[in-house]
Amino acid sequence: MNDPRRRNALKTGLALTTLLWLPRARACEFQTGTLRVTHPWTRASGPGEDWAMLGMRLDQVTEDDRLVLVQTPVATSAAIGGKGARPDVNLAIGAGQEIELGQGGTYIELRGLKHPLLPGREYELLLGFEKSGVFDATVTVDYGRFF
Repeated sequence: MNDPRRRNALKTGLALTTLLWLPRARACEFQTGTLRVTHPWTRASGPGEDWAMLGMRLDQVTEDDRLVLVQTPVATSAAIGGKGARPDVNLAIGAGQEIELGQGGTYIELRGLKHPLLPGREYELLLGFEKSGVFDATVTVDYGRFF
């Protein structure tokens, strides 16, 4: 009745069951067919602001591709902002290239914010690539200038 093997088996089973019920950690990077996307982020926004900068890193590019779609439920549209600004999302990504989208360079502009973006929150993000297809991601609100 007091079998140590049985006790260990029960402990192991309980630990595995607990792991299955815990929420899964969200990855801040994912691999498409042609490249890796790392840490999509934005900053907190204040009341009345209607746009936000979206940054991320694109690397491990194995063949030419193109970012052609960015959608999130927190904004009505997206465009390329900063250096090389465009009224739409159409960003060429060359094989072997590493692109850091964000402050001081090219970034994605989330337009028509539906509400302020709060620090520490995560929001759904849909990224579409010409060759790799469409992928679900998460944008993290890292920090901001409004607190």
